[in-house]
Amino acid sequence: MIRRNFIQIMVSLAVLTALCSCVTEIQDATPSKQRVGFNISVTREGEAIAKGRVGKTKGAVDESDNMISTMDKGIPFGLVGIDYEHNALVLDNTKVNSDNGQYSTFLGSMLWGDLKTENLTFSAYYPFVESLIYEDNYSRYSIPYTVESTEAGPLVSKTVEAAVSQLNSIPLEFQHITNDIGYCICDVTPDEGLQGLVHLRKMTAYNVASAGVFVNELSRWAVRGSWKWQGYYRDIVIFEGDEKVGVGSQNEKFVGFSTLEDHLADSHRYYAIPDEIEMGKQFVEVVYDVEGFTVENFYYKPIEGVVMRYPLYGLLPDNTFVYGRQYTFHIGIDLSSIYKQITFTASVAGWETKIYENNDVF
Repeated sequence: MIRRNFIQIMVSLAVLTALCSCVTEIQDATPSKQRVGFNISVTREGEAIAKGRVGKTKGAVDESDNMISTMDKGIPFGLVGIDYEHNALVLDNTKVNSDNGQYSTFLGSMLWGDLKTENLTFSAYYPFVESLIYEDNYSRYSIPYTVESTEAGPLVSKTVEAAVSQLNSIPLEFQHITNDIGYCICDVTPDEGLQGLVHLRKMTAYNVASAGVFVNELSRWAVRGSWKWQGYYRDIVIFEGDEKVGVGSQNEKFVGFSTLEDHLADSHRYYAIPDEIEMGKQFVEVVYDVEGFTVENFYYKPIEGVVMRYPLYGLLPDNTFVYGRQYTFHIGIDLSSIYKQITFTASVAGWETKIYENNDVF
């Protein structure tokens, strides 16, 4: 049984220190470069997040123990700058690297005297990719992404509009554009004689969307864009081990790599491209063992390798993952169906013979 009330909004981390360099005095109509620094933060839907801590799996959590991802200082982000007045790119897929945890870059050669009263629009994405594509007169750009690119993203910043004369630093507020997914598990068997016998051995998520292109529309107030799926799906082994499953929702545990954990930050979570859920396509396979037990003087032998599949179809609104959100699926194992007698009912109705041609599947 998977409960429906499982969605947790993905949250994000941390304020990195800014590098606000002095602006060199520029003479009018003189081609030059200006260095700008970046006040970088990673947020959830525009909300400020308190300083986090690091969990055992090298992920980070906020003060409410929600899992978040962070920017790797060793991986550069990309910066786009647009002059809408002249319909021109000021920064074309600029790679911005970290220097001791601080970020800055040159804005490029420009006629600052001609632009002193103009505003420029900036957007950024993480991690940096070489093959950025611009569309519709630079009003949006497309970021190709595969899950192998980074374990932490990707992230896209809100659009920042700044006057050229005030370009000492740019406050880039990054937001998540993938899904963070994890699982909880417990034994929900109602019969006391069958409770506490389940050992989780393996859990696998099938057909997880892992590649796509994010088309980012440059919005002033938020990240506005959509994913275009690329047809690359993978199967993820979430858990392998031998852990006894707690009885009842009060003893529910997060599923880790080889253990069951009390805290979300210690669980095995993965990032996925937001995807549409199709009937019979995306599902979670759970393999478990059952201890031997005695009921009414009859001994039931242990069972190894029971396989159950839990479909995701029908669980989410519109059967769609929403980017920038955190999802935790709750799985309950019920042994009653294994050991109880099952009663069947039947109805009889007319039927007809139909010939299926051209190898139709039926």
